[in-house]
Amino acid sequence: MTTSHASAVQPQVDHVERLNSGAGPKPRITARIAGVLILMTIVGGIFAQGFVSNRLISFSDAGVTANNILANRSLFQMSFTVFLIEMACQIATIALLYILLSPVRRNVALVAAFIELTGAIIKTLSRLFYITPLFLLSDTHVLNAFNADQLRALALVLLKINDRGAALSLAFFGVSGVLNAYLIFRSTFLPRTLGVLAMISSAGWLRFFYPPLRFPPFMFIAVFAIFVAAVEIFWLIVFGVDEERWKERYRLSTQVL
Repeated sequence: MTTSHASAVQPQVDHVERLNSGAGPKPRITARIAGVLILMTIVGGIFAQGFVSNRLISFSDAGVTANNILANRSLFQMSFTVFLIEMACQIATIALLYILLSPVRRNVALVAAFIELTGAIIKTLSRLFYITPLFLLSDTHVLNAFNADQLRALALVLLKINDRGAALSLAFFGVSGVLNAYLIFRSTFLPRTLGVLAMISSAGWLRFFYPPLRFPPFMFIAVFAIFVAAVEIFWLIVFGVDEERWKERYRLSTQVL
């Protein structure tokens, strides 16, 4: 064996030795943390979107929307904070899922992680358009060139951009979800049924690549996705992954051919 070949092999041998000694990755703990973060992401999204945004914003009436936001300023600001926490949890989940699923097929896991991260960035940037209307409606003296009706209309336009941006991110989440579901199906350390359910659920979000498409209906996709996510969260938190099978896949993924 040449010196260069030996130096290339040594890091991978060290990985296996660390895994065998118990000092390597902790897949079950990683899975449980991922489950908690997914739960926080979903709960945060439901609260901020379903219980605040949807109740305060009327896309057909700029005046009503402006009055609702100003009358519930603290609640609106809180929903923005929750949106940011939601995205922080999702980005952390992306990293943890990559750690869990990369032993199955590293290239696919990496592509899935980057695609989902792209969606997360789009959604996070969209939230700037969510909070900006509050500044427009509050500091009217700074925008003397606009009258009250124009400011309300502009605020509603910004909220619509936020809504479209969030919808666009779902298309990217659909692609990454299908790829991750494929990895779960092939993993052997997670139930194949979970992979099938996740693949069907994620495929529904792909319709947002063409927003005018109205089938399947959003509520159907959302309800089914929440059901599948609940099953996934339960499994990850309660059972985690089969550590022995995960470690075997990890050894194979670091094996030098």
